[in-house]
Amino acid sequence: MTLAGKRIFITGGSRGIGLAIALRAARDGAKVAIAAKSAEINPKLPGTIFTAAAEIVAAGGEALPIQCDIRDEEQITAAVEKAAAQFGGIDILINNASAINLTRTEATPAKRFDLMFDVNVRGTFLTSQAVLPYLQLSAEQGRNPHILTLSPPLSMKAKWFKNHVAYTMAKYGMSMCVLGMSEEFRRQGIAVNALWPRTAIDTAALAMIPGIDTATCRTPEILADSAYIILNRSSADCTGNFFVDDEVLASEGVTDLEKYSVVPGTKDFLMDFFLD
Repeated sequence: MTLAGKRIFITGGSRGIGLAIALRAARDGAKVAIAAKSAEINPKLPGTIFTAAAEIVAAGGEALPIQCDIRDEEQITAAVEKAAAQFGGIDILINNASAINLTRTEATPAKRFDLMFDVNVRGTFLTSQAVLPYLQLSAEQGRNPHILTLSPPLSMKAKWFKNHVAYTMAKYGMSMCVLGMSEEFRRQGIAVNALWPRTAIDTAALAMIPGIDTATCRTPEILADSAYIILNRSSADCTGNFFVDDEVLASEGVTDLEKYSVVPGTKDFLMDFFLD
């Protein structure tokens, strides 16, 4: 397996899961464009597109930091064109950018509702749309193009909606993009898959949710290693899947997940949403 020379576009990759995926690819010598809003240091949210780029270069990759508000169609188009011009094309899109607001219906203001749908659903759709022509060229060149979206398996069970209807709809909107686009792009040889964690992942976004004990979480590297496996699979054969991180690793014989524990020796992890 290798992602050497792959041209990757990641949304929201200045920290957390997106950055971990970028760094795993960078170790092979991949070229990574980080498209995110964070251009200035925020004491509440560590990491910017520039610090992420520095880490990618240090890991052995080529980096292109791009300030981009995923809610803005023109900024998305400009960011994708900039990355394609810099790298000579795009082979992989990681739809990582996401907004979360775990509130019940009466406590969800329109502003938060709109943010989640603008970032999660609209952002995923428009970025996939903008990258598509480059992925089509990648397929014609035999470069194994992939879209990987960080979203959950679809389930119509009420328990996944009742405590945060708006958030669930927004995340499922990302998953519906996977469901539809995987079939739409199948004949073109472009893989479209989703990836989701079995357990809660220790990220800056999670730390902002009251009452979460990060000691019961795993690190973003478990998703990075899972994504690495998926992105190395044949785009002609591996598409339309809703992968779960530990199942992906197990498929490659990796069943000892201790190294991904935030606190070594943890046995009882906080399970993530949307998985039975």
